[in-house]
Amino acid sequence: MNSIQPDILTGIQSELEELKSTVSSLKNKLQVTEDQLKQLRRNEYKVAFGATLGPTGNFGPFNTPVILVYSNVYVNEGRAYNPNTGIFTAPVKGAYFFSFSGHNRSSKVLNLALFKNGEQMVIVFNNPLGDRYESSANSISLTLEKGDNVYVRLHMTSWVFDNNSHHNSFVGHLLFPL
Repeated sequence: MNSIQPDILTGIQSELEELKSTVSSLKNKLQVTEDQLKQLRRNEYKVAFGATLGPTGNFGPFNTPVILVYSNVYVNEGRAYNPNTGIFTAPVKGAYFFSFSGHNRSSKVLNLALFKNGEQMVIVFNNPLGDRYESSANSISLTLEKGDNVYVRLHMTSWVFDNNSHHNSFVGHLLFPL
């Protein structure tokens, strides 16, 4: 029996060394994962933009719907809003908040809609009533997947008006990642 015990002890020591090596490897992988998570929180999760149309005067109507391009950008943290196309692309899955406003002369129809991946979410609308300038706004929180697109579209028979007062805006930010 004494001759078996050294073999058992050697086997236990060998398994213990293997377990120590596995634990050490897992600690290193965990540290890398924690470091990556910290980096993501510092960089990817800073998502906010705010932009206006700027001094365009009367804009519309068109024969087809038009995505509004808000080229006067005040903030674009995370670079998720493209001021050349007017499209916001979600850099990370999360809950987002969006707001948009429209301004026009009330003798003309105002019909703007916020779209997510080609699907209308909410609108601002007014019927022609009189001859004065009016503004309208709407907002919504949306769950977005990474790569989802959000934009504001002008209906084909609609108008907006803007000047140096920047009446028409499009704003969005990440509330929290999911």
